[in-house]
Parts: sequence; structure tokens; C-alpha cells
Amino acid sequence: MKLAGKKVLVTGAGGFIGSHLVETLASHDCQLRCFIRYTSRSDRGWLEALPENVKDGLEIVAGDLKNPDAVRNAVQSCDLVFHLGALVGIPYSYTDPRDYVDTNVIGTTNVLTAAADFEVDRIIHVSTSEVYGSAQYVPIDEKHAKVAQSPYSASKIAADMMAESFHHSFGLPVTVIRPFNTFGPRQSLRAVIPTIITQLLIGSELKLGSTTPTRDFTYISDTVAGLIKGAESDEAVGRTVNLGTGIEVSIGALAEKIASLLGKEYHYEPDSRRVRPQSSEVSRLLADNSLAQSLLDWKPQVSLADGLNRTIEWFRENLRGFRPQEYAI
Repeated sequence: MKLAGKKVLVTGAGGFIGSHLVETLASHDCQLRCFIRYTSRSDRGWLEALPENVKDGLEIVAGDLKNPDAVRNAVQSCDLVFHLGALVGIPYSYTDPRDYVDTNVIGTTNVLTAAADFEVDRIIHVSTSEVYGSAQYVPIDEKHAKVAQSPYSASKIAADMMAESFHHSFGLPVTVIRPFNTFGPRQSLRAVIPTIITQLLIGSELKLGSTTPTRDFTYISDTVAGLIKGAESDEAVGRTVNLGTGIEVSIGALAEKIASLLGKEYHYEPDSRRVRPQSSEVSRLLADNSLAQSLLDWKPQVSLADGLNRTIEWFRENLRGFRPQEYAI
């Protein structure tokens, strides 16, 4: 599928990954419609950070994924849908699991239903590596079992299965793209890399939860490239594809690496508020990206060190917009 000339909807466009995707898509000669959550402040999220020439070309539609009428209004007349809109904070899913079902499962069903009714040419549904739970074997391929170790992961498993069901039941041309831990500029402090960077930029005390789990960190530009390649690939329709580097690093080693890049000494202070319930903690994630390589011709281009340096510089320049001393769920 060629993107040039297509009308493209991005749900969750004001978020971390969504805003980077919109910024990249703006150079692909397509018409961009951005679905963002309505607020009385007319807050467009991270879309406000995009260059003026990009913002001027965007059609903004504000609504709520839980509202089927708002979703239908956004999907109507679009050729391609990138569905990124979701509640993503794992700690908050322990507090309000129903909200995750309503947004991630019902909201996704609303998007899929509208896409089927309006016969969109392609829909890219964005999943998460959290659906795998702690690795039962590594590297994790797309056939790995799904384990709901948090209400968030349960809601994303259900959303993924709804996407799969719409493909099998109604012939909806959907591809599920499953990024491992994406990081980069504009990411919320609910994620571990921004948490470490911002704490070390303002001081030497580092408050974290468990430091032994390992993750496969992918820089934002590589994730965005994988999403776009997924949309362009006809062979990916009906498939699920992992996006990850195939390299794992523990949270403790990650903290040491970031401190080294910043040239700082730090004191680690365990914070019980940041620790997941014992059986809910995902201890290991490591991607098998061989399907992405063969099906999408995708390989990560940015190393962890380069990505961390770019992310550090962005947070250094934008630190005033964040509150590192507070724990955000």
C-alpha cells in the first residue's frame, strides 16, 4: 500500500508515539487526520510540539474512543487507520481496571467496527510486548503465549484478539504491530527511561522499583518506521509482528548506563510505590524480530546508547515541563 495521496487517521495522535508517527507521516504526502481525546482546554498534547508547517496541515478531531459516534466521525472517509489510542500506564490499571477495559477493549472495538463499516483499505492496530508477560522462552516470537500479568496487559490482549477476530470474521485488512519498550523524546515519566533521566538531571538520588527485570528498548524513530512499513506491506495483512532490537538490558544496568552518559554519581533509593505486585511483575522481555526483518524489511537503526543520548538532550532542554520528584502512575 502506498501512503502518498491516502487519507490517514491516527488515533492517540497527541501521545508520545502518536505525535512522532504524525510528524513522520507528514513527509509522506498523505492527508492526516488526528484523533485526540477531548478536553475543555482543547489540549492537543504533543502535537503542539510539532513544527508549524506540520501542524498547519493536520485535521484535528477531538472525541473519546469510548464514544462510537465520535470514532465513526473520525474514521469516515479515511483509507488507512493507525490505532494507537489507549490507556497505557500499568500502575493506574491496578487502580481503575474498568477504565482500561472501556478504553482499550471497547474503544478498539469501536475503531474496528467503524473501519469495517467504512471499508478502510488498511488498519494498523498497535499492541504491546506486555501481552507476553514474563518470557517463557527467549527471544520472544509472535507465537509466544499471552499472559495477563496486569489489567493493562489483559486489556491489550483482548484488544489484539478483537483485531484478529475482525480480520477472520469480516475480512478487515488489519495488521497487529507489537512494539517492545519504545523510548525517546516526549515520553511520559510513567516510563522508566524518562524517570531515570529526569531524576538524575535534577539530583543524585534515584528512586526506582525493582531493578532486576530486563527489557528490550527500541528508539522511537525505529518504532515509527516499523509502523509505517507495516502499513505499506500487503503481506502483513492478518499478521502480528514484533518490533524490538533483540537486545535486553536490566533496569539496574540501564540506570548505570544513563548515569555514565550524564557523568553523574547516584544513590539508588528503593521506592515501594514503584514495585508491581510480585506475580504481576514482568521479569524478562526480549524480542525475536526475525519476522519484522523478513516481512517488513525492518531493522532497528538506532543503538541504545545513541537513543539515550538523544533522549537525554531532549529532556535537558525540556525539563521544566516535568516533575521528576513526583511519582506519576
